[in-house]
Amino acid sequence: MVCEACKTIPPVVAEGYVEKGKWEDIGGLKTYITGPSDAKKAIIDIYDIFGFAPQIIQGADALSAALGVLVFVPDFLEGDYAKGEWFGNPTPENEKLKGELFGRAMAFEPKIKLVTKFVEDVKTKWIVKKWSALGLCWGGKVVALTSGDGTAFQVSAQVHPGRLDVQDIKKIQIPHMILASKDEDAAEVAKCKEVLEGEDGSGIVETYPEMNHGWMGARANLSNSEEASEYTRGYNQIASYFSKHL
Repeated sequence: MVCEACKTIPPVVAEGYVEKGKWEDIGGLKTYITGPSDAKKAIIDIYDIFGFAPQIIQGADALSAALGVLVFVPDFLEGDYAKGEWFGNPTPENEKLKGELFGRAMAFEPKIKLVTKFVEDVKTKWIVKKWSALGLCWGGKVVALTSGDGTAFQVSAQVHPGRLDVQDIKKIQIPHMILASKDEDAAEVAKCKEVLEGEDGSGIVETYPEMNHGWMGARANLSNSEEASEYTRGYNQIASYFSKHL
């Protein structure tokens, strides 16, 4: 059991971060794994459209350290990631490549099946009994779609969510948190807040009004003191929420 005082993440490293975990193949998916191998609780951490960014790996390590759980970061995009230059240099060719990738990535049904299979594959080697899920941007949509009827998760969360849709949120059957940036549709965020914080009040929806989309994922600029502080606050908020429900 992790004490309340310990449920905060380690100091954030701006550059030269050294991974704390290891890489393994799980069910055919390259996976980053961090945390105690005998843990009975775990988080599936689903990255954004840019894949295995150092900021996401650091976040996974941080959650594991704060909660004493296993964290798995599976390659659900199977190596098919967005490239930074597509956004920084929007040539017709880059726009074409970006559009094609988004078309492939937004076919969510196969990804939902991958999540279900991944949980079963983990059970063949680890003794995890309780599951949770965190999704960033694209990964947030996957998490929302796997948090409804028959979910394997006890609690889930999404940050700077991609394709946020209150109709997905209405189907969620477990405690769920949304941390939005200033770039998400404020009206849609408000609708989700009404759903998640109504009735039993187990959900939380908060907007980080000064943060850009991606501040906890691949686009996090940890050399900027304000962004690093809000990155830390966001992961601490997730750790605190998961500790209550996992």
